[in-house]
Amino acid sequence: MGKKVVLITGTNSGFGYLLAKSAASKGYIVYATIRDTNGRNADRANELAAIDNINVLELDVTDGDTVKSVVAGVIDKEGQLDVVVNNAGFYGGGLTEAFSVDDLEKMFDVNVKGTWRVTKASLPQMRKQGSGLIVNISSGLGRFSAPFMTVYNSTKFAVEGLTEGLHYELRPLGVDVVLVQPGAFPTEIFGKVLYGSDQTVVDGYGDLAKVPEKIGEGMGQMFETMKPNPQMVPDAVLKLIDIPKSKRPLRTVVDAITGDFVETANKQVAEQHANFLTAFGLKDFLQ
Repeated sequence: MGKKVVLITGTNSGFGYLLAKSAASKGYIVYATIRDTNGRNADRANELAAIDNINVLELDVTDGDTVKSVVAGVIDKEGQLDVVVNNAGFYGGGLTEAFSVDDLEKMFDVNVKGTWRVTKASLPQMRKQGSGLIVNISSGLGRFSAPFMTVYNSTKFAVEGLTEGLHYELRPLGVDVVLVQPGAFPTEIFGKVLYGSDQTVVDGYGDLAKVPEKIGEGMGQMFETMKPNPQMVPDAVLKLIDIPKSKRPLRTVVDAITGDFVETANKQVAEQHANFLTAFGLKDFLQ
């Protein structure tokens, strides 16, 4: 097996964009997927395509047939698929009651179902190889749910549950499925926010309806003061790639601002989760 083949979703901005460039600089063969490469994301697609070791592919993770075709195309060309990073996603905020069922479906379709579509398409090749790494980008908000970010949080809770189960199922086959839990970083995600479309509920909340705006202002001030570097997240993913298979941690927190309490929660839950698996006769999966 030659150079590692790395497939990354959502590389038009944020962590995915930084990771594509960082992985390419390490000599990996990178497949950077982007939506609308001939339209609004054309400049970014062309920029990445001009970098050595990066191949840009059009991909919308909500299109199951296209997901299968793109993943199969990478495998046909390279004969292997070593790393998949499910980074594609978007943020939602505001009053939770204002989210319609369609709003909820839109966010789950990208953040959760999109992650599953790419994962499911990739696993047969990784099982065949007896090796592979799938990194799902979650959030500290996949461990703790904050008000006025509830729908987004719930998608990350779902990604956490999906990944945790797969982590134990697939490790005996040589395939690692792990989570990276970023904190808040100044990336483009906050410029692409989904707000609930049912504005008829807003008046009923009174002054509470103004809280989401205040949260955004506070976050902006925090970024200006603490200046967390988004490159920390790609660096954490690259570190996971370098760790031998079956030795990679299930969760990696990347948070320069509030990461300590997420780390503490992860540790306490891991201890109780081990007790749970042992009680149900699944202790061997902890090894």
